[in-house]
Amino acid sequence: MDQMSQALTSGTVLLRSVSIFLSNRRQSKQLKEKAEKGEKKKKGKKLTKMDEQLGKLQPKVLESLKRKTHFNKNELETLSRIYRKLVSNCPITSRQLAMNPGMMINKQSTSIEGIDRSVFRELLHSTFDIVTEEALMERIFCTWDKGFEGLPIRLEGWICGLSVFLKGTLTEKLQFCFRIYDLNNDNFITRDEMFALLRNSLMKHPGDDDETREESVKDLVEIALRKFDVDKDGKVSFLDYTTAVKADILLLEAFGQVLPTDGAVNSFLSTLQ
Repeated sequence: MDQMSQALTSGTVLLRSVSIFLSNRRQSKQLKEKAEKGEKKKKGKKLTKMDEQLGKLQPKVLESLKRKTHFNKNELETLSRIYRKLVSNCPITSRQLAMNPGMMINKQSTSIEGIDRSVFRELLHSTFDIVTEEALMERIFCTWDKGFEGLPIRLEGWICGLSVFLKGTLTEKLQFCFRIYDLNNDNFITRDEMFALLRNSLMKHPGDDDETREESVKDLVEIALRKFDVDKDGKVSFLDYTTAVKADILLLEAFGQVLPTDGAVNSFLSTLQ
C-alpha cells in the first residue's frame, strides 16, 4: 500500500507539474500573440496614416465614396491628395474655433481637421471662376458639407460636394442651389431672401441713390416671383423652383452665381485624369 500511495503521489505531482508547465506555455503563447497583435495594429495604423497622407483611400471608404459620387477610383484618390494639400495649409483647432463663435456649431468637437473658409473661398474664386459677393460665398461654404454647417470641410464632404459641383445631375444642382438661396433653411425662398440676394448682386450705377436702388431691387423681386412662384402663395418652394428651372435652365442661378463655369469644370476635371 505504501508503494502504491507513493506511486499515486508521484503521479499526482507529475500531472500537476505538467499542468503548470502547459499553463505557463499557454500564457506565454497568449502574451506573445497579444504582443504580435499590438505590433500589427500599430504598424497598420502607421500604414493607414501614410496612405491617407499620400491620398490613398482605405477600401471601405473608397467603395462608399464611389457609391455616393460620380467619381472613379483614380479621381477619388487624386481628390484625396488635393484635400490633404489644402488641409495642410489650414489646420483648424478647437481653440481657433472658440475664438470665432460663429464657426462653432458642433461644440463636442475638440479638434477638427478640414478646409477652412479662407482656403475654400480662394479655391472657388481662382479655380472655379466663381465671382460672387461675400454673402453667397459664405452660403456655399456652409451648404457644402451637409450636417457640418459652418465647420471646416471634411474629406467626405469635400468629395461629395465636388461630385455635385463638377458632375452633378440637374436634380442635384437644383437641390444645391436651392439650399444656398434658402438663407434661413426653412425650405422656402421668400421675398425677403430674394431681396437680400438680389440687392447684393445688383450693380450700383453712378448717380443712383439708395431709394432708387431699393425700388429697383423690389421690381426685380416681383419679376422673380412671377417666374418662380408657380402655386402663387407668395414664396418659392423647391417644387416651384424646380418647375421654373426646368422650363428655363437660365433661371438655375437667378439669385447669384453659385456654380463653376463650364470652362473651369473642364479644366479641373482634366487634372484628375
